[in-house]
Amino acid sequence: MFSSETYRYFDLPFCTPEHVTEKKEDLGEVLNGDRLVVAPYKLDFHVNQDSKVVCKKQLTKEDVAKFRNAVIKDYYFQMYYDDLPIWGFIGKVDKEGKDPSEYKYFLYKHIHFDILYNDDRVVEINVHTDPNALVDVTEDGDIEVEFLYSATWKETTTPFEKRMDKYSQSSSLPHHLEIHWFSIINSCITVLLLTGFLATILMRVLKNDFVKYAHDEESADDQEETGWKYIHGDVFRFPKNKSLFSACLGSGTQLFALTVFIFILALVGVFYPYNRGALFTALVVIYALTSGIAGYTATSFYRQLEGTNWVRNLLLTGCLFCGPLFLTFCFLNTVAIVYSATAALPFGTIIVIVLIWTLVTAPLLVLGGIAGKNSKTEFQAPCRTTKYPREIPPLPWYRETIPQMAMAGFLPFSAIYIELYYIFASVWGHRIYTIYSILFVVFIILLIVTAFITVALTYFQLAAEDHEWWWRSFLCGGSTGLFVYGYCLYYYHARSDMSGFMQTSFFFGYMACICYGFFLMLGMVGFRAALLFVRHIYRSIKCE
Repeated sequence: MFSSETYRYFDLPFCTPEHVTEKKEDLGEVLNGDRLVVAPYKLDFHVNQDSKVVCKKQLTKEDVAKFRNAVIKDYYFQMYYDDLPIWGFIGKVDKEGKDPSEYKYFLYKHIHFDILYNDDRVVEINVHTDPNALVDVTEDGDIEVEFLYSATWKETTTPFEKRMDKYSQSSSLPHHLEIHWFSIINSCITVLLLTGFLATILMRVLKNDFVKYAHDEESADDQEETGWKYIHGDVFRFPKNKSLFSACLGSGTQLFALTVFIFILALVGVFYPYNRGALFTALVVIYALTSGIAGYTATSFYRQLEGTNWVRNLLLTGCLFCGPLFLTFCFLNTVAIVYSATAALPFGTIIVIVLIWTLVTAPLLVLGGIAGKNSKTEFQAPCRTTKYPREIPPLPWYRETIPQMAMAGFLPFSAIYIELYYIFASVWGHRIYTIYSILFVVFIILLIVTAFITVALTYFQLAAEDHEWWWRSFLCGGSTGLFVYGYCLYYYHARSDMSGFMQTSFFFGYMACICYGFFLMLGMVGFRAALLFVRHIYRSIKCE
């Protein structure tokens, strides 16, 4: 696994031209951490080059130390020729001595480009480093290096349209793909069987409940009611902190809409490999455009819960996800600036994002909020709520919130566990992720399982005469997000080579934001499912 820390090409003392030309980049590329410059190699179409000198350069002690450090850390360069990416290592470590102090470090000074063309279009480009043209950078000292490059052009029959296939296959080699599909189908079947099993049990239990309650009504009226029917006067009592609850629902709904739109774009084929930064641009733009959904959902639900201070509710909705994200970003951007890595966003980009937020996100949020405030929907409760809440009987420890969340998060997490590895490898390891169809299937299964497990736990909670199910269903639905964050810890220690403060803070900082978004989105799904279920069962019995 690669660890990812990117720097500009000329941060290392290669042959630097007098004027470094930077490529103009769009928003997504900048967010992606691309800072492309024009490299000092001239590859003219159809012109073979043989050992052409780029420059002769006198390397100082400091330069040699920089190169040696890059070789030790396995740095590789990434270039683009006609939009095709190429990678190559800067040097190599000769480990003939057993002891690390006897290792020798070499810098490659000769780069060879192999270019394949069809008609007048470039179809493929590969880069090799000449294993014989090495410079020893083991010892500090001034050395003169002659950097060279050569190029050979060959004709190929591969059509121009297929030139990107090579890159998309790297993430889905046939045998990989088979294993991938197999493991996904395997986990799907397991999860769906479990879900089906739970569903049958629930259906039978509910059926028995309905029969029993109907029978109780026909016989004597004076006997004590038990189970979930007994708390019908409390089950629709509005939750505590209703403003925060509505804000969570609003943000969750917005993130759900964002995910669905991203999937639609991905399945249509907008994010083909090396449409660099398209995903980031889409995320920023769609998030801004869907903020109206958050405003509408939050305030309309808040009004249904008979809340009065809808302006505060709207502010809370706006800051609930953006706030933590912004604080994390400020911290990590400062870290990146200190390390002078390319992940640090330039001031201009930050201004653009702030403008998008103030001119698009905020106004849409407010408009959605006003529409939600004016929607005159009442909260539909099949049973009247009593004046005073009933006391909840003492419950065993496993009925508390935390153990219930642990139970709820485990099943959905097991459904996405396999896919997580592939996603992490592509986000943090620079592999290319192209199999959106599998991901979409997994996402659907995740939603079904989350909804289902929350419904089941809500039923058991009500059967134990515990009527505070609102927050519980939200927390149980969202608990998968916490499991994913737990997986991050495992991934960091077991699967990745990340080291150093910058990589660690970037990984855990941004993953925390993603898992938090996940938590809000799945919490919303869990609560909506539980609400439908609770309304359904209380409609089916006669409530006095």
